[in-house]
Amino acid sequence: MNLVHRIWQALPRAPRRALLFRGMALIAPRLTRPEPAPAGPVTVIGYLSAPTGLGSGARRMLSAMRAVGMDAQGADITHQHRQGGWNPPPQLPEGPGTLVVHVNGPMLPWALQILGRKAVRGKRVIGYWAWELPCLPVEWEVGRRFVHAIWTPSQFCADAMRAPEGPPVIVVPHPLPSPAPAPAPIGRAAFGLPSDAFITLCMFDAGSSVARKNPLGAIEAHARAFGGRSDRVLVLKVHGTRGAGPAWRAVADAAAAHGNVVVLDRDLPPADLWALLAASDVLISLHRAEGFAFAVAEAMAIGRPVVATGWSGNMDFMRGPGVQAVPFTLVPARDPQATYDFPAMSWAEPDLDAAAMALRRIADGPGSRLIEPVVFPAPDYAALLNLAAC
Repeated sequence: MNLVHRIWQALPRAPRRALLFRGMALIAPRLTRPEPAPAGPVTVIGYLSAPTGLGSGARRMLSAMRAVGMDAQGADITHQHRQGGWNPPPQLPEGPGTLVVHVNGPMLPWALQILGRKAVRGKRVIGYWAWELPCLPVEWEVGRRFVHAIWTPSQFCADAMRAPEGPPVIVVPHPLPSPAPAPAPIGRAAFGLPSDAFITLCMFDAGSSVARKNPLGAIEAHARAFGGRSDRVLVLKVHGTRGAGPAWRAVADAAAAHGNVVVLDRDLPPADLWALLAASDVLISLHRAEGFAFAVAEAMAIGRPVVATGWSGNMDFMRGPGVQAVPFTLVPARDPQATYDFPAMSWAEPDLDAAAMALRRIADGPGSRLIEPVVFPAPDYAALLNLAAC
């Protein structure tokens, strides 16, 4: 590590990020003005090889566009944005087109800088943003100057992103495969789970704020519902624990204190994840805030009941039989991992007794363990982009 890098790493996180964002805003390619006319090809840019919510959203959009015959290509900037793995620098053609950039506001100038001036010139730029609190932090404001429009997955996110002088904001939900993909031909034994137990599943990325995902709440609600019963098992399917530090260690310690809590801390291919969901009886998500809530939507798509906090992005679609919206109170957003540490803003504190009661109702009524699968149709991207359908 050279001297400059050591000095950079020694800076506190907040000023380091501010310097990065401001510096990139100074050197990033400027938007073409006036806004170019709608044109293809469409390029979906983002963390296409990252196992994160942002990466999943970009991959899903690209797949959905291609499925209806749109002229869509992908540009992976996972490595270039230090999100893991390695991929070659993206090469985009010059000339007209549309860029849909799945990179949040502060990072968007950096994404355009990676693409280069020639690739950005003459193109419409749409930022696909997600944020899990009611207002955007100040550092996001720089991103508004680098997009012609903002797409976002839920009304909750849109309310945070609209500004009187800002670009238009449009709700464009994430697509889910319809019908849901076939799970891998494996059952509970493949995950080390008992065949005759009532399985509650909690899925989350520890790198996306453990406090926000709130697995400690899921552990406590499960304990209040079922105590230590061996025929009532909570599964924590998690990834991203390596960089989560003390926040994850607290969850691991809490899980270890309960004999009926199983931790699956490993990457699984998509078909295996669908198999795990299919092997479960209910999904629990006692989150404090969600921009969309992939896990909730996927459980509903495969016909599994849901117990989830009744606040934020999931409330756009979380309704109907078998779906339990847990009541909550709003409290200051405090996050030891710093990503969502904005005490002037609020997020939800779910009612754990209500969550426990909902789990017991589902466990005690075998007929409520399956629900009618919910269809999540893909948005009409061609119409949204004002492009001729292929």
